[in-house]
Amino acid sequence: MARGFLIAAPASGAGKTTITLGLLRALKRRGHAVRSAKSGPDYIDPRFHEAASGAPCVNLDVWAMGTDRLAALVHGSGAQGSEELLIIEGAMGLFDGAPHAADPARDGKGACADLAKLFDLPVILVVDASHMAQSIAAVVAGFAAHDPRVRIAGVILNKVGSLRHEAMLTRALSPLGIPVLGTLPRDATLATPSRHLGLVQAGERPDLDAFLDRAADAVEAALDVEAIIAVASAFHSRDTGPRTAPPAQSIAVAQDAAFAFTYPHLLADWHAQGSEISTFSPLDDQPAPPSDLIYLPGGYPELHAGTLAANHRFLQSLREAAARRSVYGECGGYMVLGDGLTDRDGVRHRMAGLLNLETSFATRKLHLGYRNATLNHGPFKGDWTAHEFHYATTLKAEGTPLLTATDAEGTELGPQGLVQGAVSGSFLHLIDRA
Repeated sequence: MARGFLIAAPASGAGKTTITLGLLRALKRRGHAVRSAKSGPDYIDPRFHEAASGAPCVNLDVWAMGTDRLAALVHGSGAQGSEELLIIEGAMGLFDGAPHAADPARDGKGACADLAKLFDLPVILVVDASHMAQSIAAVVAGFAAHDPRVRIAGVILNKVGSLRHEAMLTRALSPLGIPVLGTLPRDATLATPSRHLGLVQAGERPDLDAFLDRAADAVEAALDVEAIIAVASAFHSRDTGPRTAPPAQSIAVAQDAAFAFTYPHLLADWHAQGSEISTFSPLDDQPAPPSDLIYLPGGYPELHAGTLAANHRFLQSLREAAARRSVYGECGGYMVLGDGLTDRDGVRHRMAGLLNLETSFATRKLHLGYRNATLNHGPFKGDWTAHEFHYATTLKAEGTPLLTATDAEGTELGPQGLVQGAVSGSFLHLIDRA
């Protein structure tokens, strides 16, 4: 029977990702059947997980996904057998979720604590101890008592300054009866470079394998790996999740460093239902292959705007395809379908010119949050849960809106996106059918 646990923290920045990656690589090196998941909407961390474990990583989003969908993803393929270990990395703080919503069924949901409760998974709490001593006991005790349905099964102390500091921390925690599963010292070599939207992508790091091995070495040296494995508890799940119908019989998906933000569960759904999925690289100036739908996902086109503007085979393939088949852009892909994209230096780059849209990265503003969206046109027509996460500014968007949306609190956000003939797109990342 599969077993698992959740790695969480009181807040972002505690070191969850590095510890998760080190643990995944360490367990893989020991020969354990291990796979992972990431709580919430995230395109970047799961690719690091996959590199560390050698197994697919899924997103588990308690706000955007129904219980059956979550159960199916937790269940996995079963390819690694009944002794498989599932490690889920939380997002933000353990109890941090969506704002209070008008819909009582979604009120406050989205926290990784909700996953722990749903599947009765124990929680390992990673605490950044760099600026604490005895006060750590109050922090851990508060998290342990906050919700009796969430089990804090152990604590990992990160960024510990010295042996004396470690002794003070463990002595303060001793009366709580919660096991300390290890203490990691401060280590600048385990820092991970980041940019807007998150870490620098796994595929862009030539030192990735060496970094993962360093993280695994640190975990092996500082943590009680056997005790961590013992924390895992069995969970029951069932592969009964509803599959999202494919938007077309054949789908060409842009896939490279500029277009990397796709959800594997959607691609898997489409493939399982007979859709033919091919990939191509706009950055390599590859034309979109023949298909019923060209899908440009999000990513970092603003970092490669000059290259994309010069890649005429790619852009021309979009223009030719728009006359006879569907073209859809999501977030970064939406920006590329417009007339122009202005980079952070204020330089405008001509894009595909298929939507009357101008976007800019020169003046940045964060747009972030869950969305309920109704798409009124295009291949994804219908009701969806989604999220928005970008810094781009819309300078011009003229034409027929693609969708209407509300935020997590039920506030109307009005018309969004654009549709022009067979071409459509918006800044929203679609997660699941609502």
